[in-house]
Amino acid sequence: MKYVIGVDLGTSAVKTVLVDPQGKVAFEHSEAYPLSRPQPNWSEQNPEDWVQGTLVSLRRLIEASGVDPSQVDGLSFSGQMHGLVLVDSEGKVLRPAILWNDTRTTAQCRKIEKTLGSKLIDIARNKALEGFTLPKILWVQENEPEVLEQAHQFLLPKDYVRFRLTGDYAMDYSDAAGTLLLDVGAKQWSPEIAEAFSLPLSLCPRLVESFDQTGTLLPEIAEASGLLTSTKVFAGGADNACGALGAGILGEGRTMCSIGTSGVVLSYETNKDLNLEGKVHFFNHSEKDAFYIMGVTLAAGHSLTWFKETFAAEKSFDELLSGVPSVPAGSGGLLFTPYISGERTPHPDANIRGSFIGMDSGHTLAHFTRSVLEGITFSLRESIEIVRESGKEITEIIAIGGGAKNEAWLQMQADIFNASIIKLESEQGPAMGAAMLAAYGSGWFASLGECAEAFIRPAEVFKPNEKEVAVYDGLFALYQEVYGQTRGLNDRLAAYRQ
Repeated sequence: MKYVIGVDLGTSAVKTVLVDPQGKVAFEHSEAYPLSRPQPNWSEQNPEDWVQGTLVSLRRLIEASGVDPSQVDGLSFSGQMHGLVLVDSEGKVLRPAILWNDTRTTAQCRKIEKTLGSKLIDIARNKALEGFTLPKILWVQENEPEVLEQAHQFLLPKDYVRFRLTGDYAMDYSDAAGTLLLDVGAKQWSPEIAEAFSLPLSLCPRLVESFDQTGTLLPEIAEASGLLTSTKVFAGGADNACGALGAGILGEGRTMCSIGTSGVVLSYETNKDLNLEGKVHFFNHSEKDAFYIMGVTLAAGHSLTWFKETFAAEKSFDELLSGVPSVPAGSGGLLFTPYISGERTPHPDANIRGSFIGMDSGHTLAHFTRSVLEGITFSLRESIEIVRESGKEITEIIAIGGGAKNEAWLQMQADIFNASIIKLESEQGPAMGAAMLAAYGSGWFASLGECAEAFIRPAEVFKPNEKEVAVYDGLFALYQEVYGQTRGLNDRLAAYRQ
């Protein structure tokens, strides 16, 4: 029996999965690592924590499975997007990594918009948002110029880990698309954008396909991980691109909804010239010459976690959600907006904050819990509506992540999205997508589509209920009014958030 390994480098932990040729996960393991918030709006990590967590997870995966290292054909990666890692000419990290959820770069975003104007959307296909990589580079340029002067390359999180494992600098197109330095349609670094900010193109690593082999394990890495030096290592992809692979989003009109810390609506696209004027993200897929449209809710699962920890810390998630089915659609007139970390789609706004509207003394914990789920799902529907407006018909959506683990929430998604929601038999998300890249790269399948057919199996379908759809259509219209009504107030409240 042969195996491949998918490594999913998340924000809070690294997850490794050992997958056989039928797409079955033989073993999995996770290793957590810390997150640092040294100042308000800052979010950083020590890249060495990622490396050590990955090595420990790989070793424990091999030890627990009892698999002979010679049975592992290769491994590949999924990684948190946008995070900035700067290394010198010897590969040494120059400062802590600045993560995707760091929002210190508002001034740099405005500078990018002023400097590039409409060229930004034409070339990079995405708006300048605090989470992206170029604003982070410009922040370092302005605030830590001595650091940028020493920088040999910038890398994204999974690319740094892969560099440490193989000694090879590279970045795949799906992750590079989230930097604002890539010409997304042409699949090359943009000289025009780099020159506009006095950045040498040599700072950008070489570009590769997600399924390209980028080396084998260094001797000391092989020893630490329990694998062989001959183990093939493939480039990997951005977490959302890999999540799409793991959900079988490999054809026109195929759409998924992923609810983790953030929430994502993602739809497959083949037209490289599609320009949605930055309303949603437009990124390169991990499949060659394919793309995807993506909308993001910054605090999706995070809103539910925050609510539980703040108001029901003694309860498990299952206990908290057990009362949701007893509350009718609409939560008794209670409406939640999940802007607790700002928002991304369709409101790129770092200052907006969340709210409960319509509270009365008859509302219970179950009402509040259901309203949180509804608010998260309404936010994701805003992205679905933008995709529909682009001409796509969305009648089926693959659900992955935490939002796929609760049946009441899955049915709620079907009713709010007015589409059938498909739950998968084995939902491993981005880790499975990374394993698929390793399987395809190792020659197990003739295409990623063929790999998806072997690896991915639907388990259950949740169909929309007409009565609930009508209720949610009315409530969604009210939800859409909240942002405009509260934006000015939130801007004024921002001064008190120190």
